[in-house]
Parts: sequence; C-alpha cells; structure tokens
Amino acid sequence: MTIEIESKVSSLLDGIASRLDISPTKYKQAVERYTAVSSWIAEGDFEGVEDIHFYPQGSFRLGTVVRPIKNGQDADYDIDLVSEFQISKDSMTPEDLKQIVGTRITEHEKYRKMLDEEGRRCWTLLYAEEEGVGFHLDVLPATPEEAALRNHLIDPRIAQKAIAITHKNKNRTYDWYCSNPSGYADWFDDINKPALDIVKSVQKRNLFETNREIYASIDEVPEALLKTPLQRAIQILKRHRDVRFINHPMALDRPISMIITTLAAKLYNGEPTVLLALRNIVNQFDMLSALLSSDYSLNKSLQTQSLITRKDDGTWVIPNPVNPNENFADRWHENNNQKARAFFQWASWVKEDIVEIIGTNDVGKIVKGYETTFGEVSINAARTLGLPTSAAVISPPLVQISAPNKPWGN
Repeated sequence: MTIEIESKVSSLLDGIASRLDISPTKYKQAVERYTAVSSWIAEGDFEGVEDIHFYPQGSFRLGTVVRPIKNGQDADYDIDLVSEFQISKDSMTPEDLKQIVGTRITEHEKYRKMLDEEGRRCWTLLYAEEEGVGFHLDVLPATPEEAALRNHLIDPRIAQKAIAITHKNKNRTYDWYCSNPSGYADWFDDINKPALDIVKSVQKRNLFETNREIYASIDEVPEALLKTPLQRAIQILKRHRDVRFINHPMALDRPISMIITTLAAKLYNGEPTVLLALRNIVNQFDMLSALLSSDYSLNKSLQTQSLITRKDDGTWVIPNPVNPNENFADRWHENNNQKARAFFQWASWVKEDIVEIIGTNDVGKIVKGYETTFGEVSINAARTLGLPTSAAVISPPLVQISAPNKPWGN
C-alpha cells in the first residue's frame, strides 16, 4: 500500500467515525440536559444526605460515543449519568435509594412525563427528537463503595472511586453491585493522554473555527470532543460490530462494548492514525483466536499481556482493569463457547472488511467496501474527501439491539 492510499484511507476512517460521533451542538445540549437533571435532584430534600456527586460515565465520558441504529434507522443517543449520594452504603437500602431518586424525578412536571419504566439499575428520561436527534438520559443511583471492598481493587488511586450501584432483580428484590465507572475512565485516560496531547492544539482550533456559533474562544472547546486514533478506532469497531451481527444466529452473543474498549485500549501502542491503530488492534485480535483451539499456543507477547485467558477448566477471563473481581468474559464458556466464537468471528470480519481490503491498493474498491459496511456515513465521508463513491446511497442494513450492555459492574 502506498503512502498516498494509506493517508486517504485513514482520513476516510476518521471521517466515518466523526459522522458516527455526537456533534458539538448535540454534545452541548446533552451537557445542558444532564446538568439540569442533576440540579433538580440535588435540590431535593433527602434526609441524612448532605451532598450528591453527579458525573457522566460510559462512552459519553470516554469519548467513544457511536450513535446506535435500530430497525435500520439512527436511534437516540444514550447518555449515562451517575448520581452518587455521599452517604454510607449501609445507611440506606438499595431499594430506598433507587426509589427516592425516582420519586424526586417525578416531582418535576416535565421530567415526570418523560420518565420511562423503572430499569434494573437506572431511571431513564426520554427526550423528544430535535432536528432528527433524540436522547435517552439514564440516571444511575449510587453510593461510595465500602472500604472493605475497595481494598480488594488494584490501584488505590482508582479504587477510592469505586461505587455501589442499585440493582433490581427479576423477583423485584434489590442488591448492591460494585462498579467503578470513574476509575475505569481514569485508567482509559492514562492510556489515551499521550496521543491526546499531540492532537489537542490542532483539533481544538479546528473545532473552534467550525463552531464559532457555539464557542466564544478556543478555551471553551471541551476536551471531550477531541479524539485520538484510539477513540476513533473504538468507534469504528463498535459500529462494525453492530452492522455485522445483523440477523446473525450469534447476534445475542455479539461482543459487548466494554470488551471492545478494554482490549483496544490495552493493545493501542500510540499509533498516529486510526488506520494504523485499527491494523494493530485487529491483527492481535486475530492472533488471540488461537485460544479457540484445544491445543492452542500464543506468542510470548500476548501471553504476558493476559488480554484474554482460557483456563484449564474451559472458562475464559477478560479482567476489568480496575476491578480484578469482575470478569467481562464470565459467560464465554456457555453454549460451547458461543460468546467466544462470536468475538473471534467478528475479529475475523473486521480484519477482512477494514484491514485486508486495503491490500487491493484500489481506492475505489476500498471505498465501495466501506460503503457496504458503514452505509451513508461512509459515502458522505468519501465525498468530503473527493473520493469516488457509488451512485446510490447504501443505507445501513437492519440492526436490532434492544438492550445494549452497560459498563456498570457484572
């Protein structure tokens, strides 16, 4: 592949990811909305509660948001907001905490009409679409985790941010679950920061110049809108997963976003472009597929990283990097390793659809291949770059994801 083709393909992938991302206008709107909800909850009269900490978590916090598609159409952005009550975990039951937050939300005339049915771990506010874009705001009640459980975590700096979240079981009982979304974000930021420092100045200026109606100065441009090759690669991987498992027998076993994000972050080696980052990540995914064999062997580099481990009893381990007690792959062994097979099948698809197609050295074929996978966003990105596109816009195929996984503990 020539340097010219590599540059064009990397720019195309970056353009695709940017079109899947939340826009500066909608980002500002999302912040305003969750800030307003936070203020309303904070002004409530909660006995024994002196302070509540509010902060976004998940892909919105990590900068890896991808607008979901459902029934073949763009769906609402899903924004996650932690509502951390600064109380002792044993001073209130998980049910009581969940209900006082829900009750406070219903005391607001507007929010009461927007409130969805109670979820397992959150209260969801459904915002109407504006300019074709809607939001779901998931409010997650929590308290600081008790010291005894925090002591079992890895890094004291990160462990102190662990929280206990409420969980409603199928039998309508409630439990506490340990989670650490803020600690996970810190872990991710530590990996992402060197690349972010490189792109920060140029991206801030570009965002300011193209969004002067939003920002009065460059300093007002939020860092959350700056994207590194790692973040863009994760966005591409998540959308590729969504599309590739359309109507597939293993659709319910598709890789969860936390596994994709965690493995990609661990494998990222500071590559300066999204293409190089994807190539590195995907090639190592492919090497890990040897674990499916009964007589597997991995090279020493992958062994020492302990990215994915298959134990002698046939179970799989992908540890949460900020909570060694949580295993993202705890169900991979079920149904003859169905979830593991789904992951490695997807890894093979990614390599074929995004990386190997570049070996044709034919920009037209590459663009056409990306159009098939990514649909209209790919066509629009190609046109912006002056690359050849199909005459007709290819719409993304039907995708049905009814309950996306959340990074809220196991």
